[in-house]
Amino acid sequence: MKHRTATVVRETSETAVRIELDIDGTGVSEIASGVRMFDHLLTQLARHGMFDLKVTARGDDQHHTVEDVAICLGRALNEALGDKEGIVRMSHALVPMDEALSMVALDVSGRGGAVVVAPFSTAAIDDLESDLVRHFLTTFAVEARVSLHARVDCGLNDHHKAESLFKALARALCEACRLDVRRKGEVPSTKGVLER
Repeated sequence: MKHRTATVVRETSETAVRIELDIDGTGVSEIASGVRMFDHLLTQLARHGMFDLKVTARGDDQHHTVEDVAICLGRALNEALGDKEGIVRMSHALVPMDEALSMVALDVSGRGGAVVVAPFSTAAIDDLESDLVRHFLTTFAVEARVSLHARVDCGLNDHHKAESLFKALARALCEACRLDVRRKGEVPSTKGVLER
């Protein structure tokens, strides 16, 4: 099977980002965004999604860095999936981490959008601004053209809540992007197409 891969580069006056993604990987990652907690979350995404992922990013502030990584990662996923022939398409995951529990349901539909309910009790999770978790997920969904619902159901520790959310995203993406041999290469839509 040919690996589904993409490389996306984005350079602006605010950031320089390079993403290399292999959907059919083994969960290996090299992440360097300059934001430790964000690196940790992206590592979870790769490991539990079984994606090979390389991220290098420099930015003038963490908002721009996280946003542009989300843009590039979303575009990379969309590009690597190509015409989306044979994929499972829709999936969900419920992931606990200690006292925290998160849910992600998604549809690789060709229509990007997100509903994110992720209340955090602190302004920052380690060195990552808490609101950037929501912003990352929303931006990623739009650029990946994925309909995404993400929710933290419960939890006390913001680190645990964010990490369980990214692990749930990883597990749901892993399943949704999986090739279903029963589909025999057909696009999983009654329309016969999932727009890129």
